[in-house]
Amino acid sequence: MSKKRSGGGLSPTQQAAKFLGVSVLAGAVMAGIALPAAGALGLAAKGSVESFDELPTNLKTPPLSQRTTILDSEGGTIATVYSRDRTVVDLKNISPYMQKAIVAIEDSRFYQHGAVDLKGVLRALNKNAQSGGVSQGASTLTQQLVKNVAVEEAGDDPTKVAEATQQTIGRKIRELKYAIQLEEELGKKKILENYLNITFFGQQAYGVEAASQRYFSTHAKDLNLEQSALLAGIVQSPSRYDPVNDEAEATKRRNTVLQRMAEVGDVSQAEADKAKEQPLGLKVSKPKNGCITAVKGAGFFCDYVREVFLTDPVFGKTKEARAKVWNQGGLTIKTTMDPQAQKSAQKSIKEHVYQDDDVATAATIVQPGTGKILAMGQSRPYGINNKKNETTLNLSVNASMGGGAGYQPGSTFKPIVAAAAIEGGMPATKMYPSPYEMDYPAPVQACNGKIWNEKGVKVANENESEVGPYDMKTATAKSVNTYYVQLISDIGICPVTEMAEKMGVARADGGKIQQAPSIALGTQEMSPLTMANAYATFASRGMYCTPVAIESITQRVGEKSKSLQVPKSTCSRAMSEKTADTINTLLKGVVEDGTGSEAGLGAGRPSAGKTGTTDERYAAWFVGYTPNMSGAVWVGDPAHKRQMKNITIGGVWNEKVFGGKVPGPIWRDMMSGALEGKDAPNFNLVYIPDPPKEKGDGDGNDDGDSRGNDNGGNDNGGNNGGDGNTTFPTPTFSIPENFIQGTSNGNGNGGGRG
Repeated sequence: MSKKRSGGGLSPTQQAAKFLGVSVLAGAVMAGIALPAAGALGLAAKGSVESFDELPTNLKTPPLSQRTTILDSEGGTIATVYSRDRTVVDLKNISPYMQKAIVAIEDSRFYQHGAVDLKGVLRALNKNAQSGGVSQGASTLTQQLVKNVAVEEAGDDPTKVAEATQQTIGRKIRELKYAIQLEEELGKKKILENYLNITFFGQQAYGVEAASQRYFSTHAKDLNLEQSALLAGIVQSPSRYDPVNDEAEATKRRNTVLQRMAEVGDVSQAEADKAKEQPLGLKVSKPKNGCITAVKGAGFFCDYVREVFLTDPVFGKTKEARAKVWNQGGLTIKTTMDPQAQKSAQKSIKEHVYQDDDVATAATIVQPGTGKILAMGQSRPYGINNKKNETTLNLSVNASMGGGAGYQPGSTFKPIVAAAAIEGGMPATKMYPSPYEMDYPAPVQACNGKIWNEKGVKVANENESEVGPYDMKTATAKSVNTYYVQLISDIGICPVTEMAEKMGVARADGGKIQQAPSIALGTQEMSPLTMANAYATFASRGMYCTPVAIESITQRVGEKSKSLQVPKSTCSRAMSEKTADTINTLLKGVVEDGTGSEAGLGAGRPSAGKTGTTDERYAAWFVGYTPNMSGAVWVGDPAHKRQMKNITIGGVWNEKVFGGKVPGPIWRDMMSGALEGKDAPNFNLVYIPDPPKEKGDGDGNDDGDSRGNDNGGNDNGGNNGGDGNTTFPTPTFSIPENFIQGTSNGNGNGGGRG
C-alpha cells in the first residue's frame, strides 16, 4: 500500500498515478471516447452520474474586469478606479518578444498540439516521478486560460476562488473539455491574446498591458527581449518571482526564460546570453487606484459618483448586481464636474481653512435648472491618515451617500419658511413685533391635525439692539429670529415642511424633519449639497431639480463598447415664479447690505444668499447663488465638539465666527473663480415697499444703515443697463432709493443665528 511522504502530500507513486490517470483521460478524450464518470473523480452532480460527453460544452467567459475612468464635464481625467488593474489590448499591440517568451516558458509546443499536450503530460509525469514531487506541470496555455476564466468569474469570493482552483481530477476533466471547446472556437492567436490579457503578473497588475506599465512604465507593444522574459517568468509564481521585492530571484527566473527561448529557437543563444547580462531595468509605476488619486481635490466627488452607481437602480435591480458591474469596470464615466468650478472651490477652501485647523469646511456648487453638481470639496482631504486630518467621510453629502449625519443649517433655512409663507399668500411686507426675546408662540398647527403646544420655550435675537417691529425684508437682511418664529407660528409648521420637501430639503441622516417651530431657525441637520440644491430652486425661479453627478457612461465589453443608461435629473415646480422672484429680492439684499455683505460678488455679478450660524457656534454657513450657479459653504467641527469662539481658522483669529465672516468669504472667492468668464444674468426682481417710517426714524441711522441696498437703484436698471430683466408689478412709479433695506451687523440667535 502506498504511503504519504512525511509532511503530507502524495507519494511519488501516487503522483505518478495521478498524472497517468490524467494522461489516459486526455488520450481518451482526444480519441473521442465517452468515459463514464464516477463520483470519486468529482463528476457526480445532484446524485446522478454524468459521462464526459454530458458535461456542458459552453464555457461562460465573463468580460474581463478592467479599469474604470472617471472624467469631468470637459473630458479631463478625475481618477481611475478598478477592482483589478487591467487594460485589455489586441495581440497586435503586444510585443512579439512577449508572445514568444510566454509560449516558450509556459507551453513551448502550443502551436503543435491541440487542447491537450499528451507529450507534455508524459514528459511531466516522467520528470515528476524522478524528482519525487511535482516539479513540472502539464497544463497547456489553453487549459490555463480556462482556469483563469473560472478565477475571474469567482471574483473576490474566496470560496468560489478555491472551487475554481481545487486540485481534483473532476476539475481537470472539466478543464479539458472546455479547453477543447476554446481550441475549436477561438484558434491559437485568440487564445494567446486572451491569456496574456487575463493572467496575473503580481503587484496588482492583471494582463500584460498593466504589468508593462507597473514594472517598466511602458506599453506592452514596446517590451524588449529581457523585459518580456521577466514578465513571462513572473506568471508561474507572482509572489516568489516579484522583481520589486526579490530582484535576485526574479533575475534568475528571467534568465531561465531567456535560456528556454534559445532552446526552442525563438532567439539565438548569443541573444539570450547578452540579455542575461542586462540589469532588470525596472521603472516601477505605483498603482494608481481609487478616488484617493483624484485631481483638483475631487476625491469626494469621485466617491459620490461611486455611491450613485452602487445605489441607483438604473444600474441594476440589486446592490449585488450593481456592485458586479462596478467591479467589472471597463467604464468611462463622464460626470457633471466643471473643472473650473472645482479648481476654484478647492483653491478658496485651501486659502481660508487649513487642513490642520480644529474645524473643517465643505463646499458644493450646483447648476440651477439642471441639478448638475459642478464642484464638491473640503478642507480635510480624501485619505485615511487621521494624524493629517485626512478622512473618507464626505462632509458635503447625506449619510446614505457616504456622508455624516449633517449639520444644523441655522438661518439659511429661513428663506424656506419665507417661501412657504409667500406661496401661501403672505405679503413680503408682513410686519411682526419681533422683540429681542420672546417665548415661542403656542399652540402652533402642525401636519395631520397635530398641534405643537410647548409653552415657556425662549428664543432671542443675536443682539439686544435687534428689536422690531420688522417687515420680512429687514428681518431677512438682519436675520431676526423672533420675526421668523412668529412667521412660522402664523402660517403653521406643515406648509414649511411641505415646501422643504418640494425643494429637496431633508435631514442628512434620512430622518423626517421634526414638526416644531424651531425648524425655522435651522435646527434640523442638513448637508451642503442639500442646501446648495435647495437654493438653486430660488435661482431657477421655483423649479427644483434633483441633483445629478453623471452625464454619460460607456462600457467596454470585449472589443465593443456600449452606452449605459444613467440617472436623469427630475425637475418639478416647487413654488411659483413670483414667490421665487420675491425670495431672490429678499436675499439679494442680504449680500448687498445685510449679514452676508462680505460674500457679495460685486455690482457686475448679481447674487443673493443667506448666512447661518448655529447655537453655540458649532457650525456656520453661507448659502448663495446667481441665476446660473448655486453654492453652499459650511464651516464647523464634524464631531460637533469644538465651538467656534476664540479660534484660529486659516491663520486668522476669530473671537466669534459668523456665517458672513468665514463661510461668506469662502463662498465669494469660490463663486468668483467658478463664474469667471461666464455670463452674468440678472434676477427677475419684484418691488417690496418699505414700511412707513416712524417719527424720529428720519434717515434710519438708528439701525446702523438704511441707505438702501442698491445705493442709487442698482435693481431698477442702474447696473442692469436697462435691459428690462428687472420687473415689478407696477412699473409706472419710480423706485425708492432704499427699496431693499438691510444692515451689515447682527446675526440671529438660538439654532439660527445669521
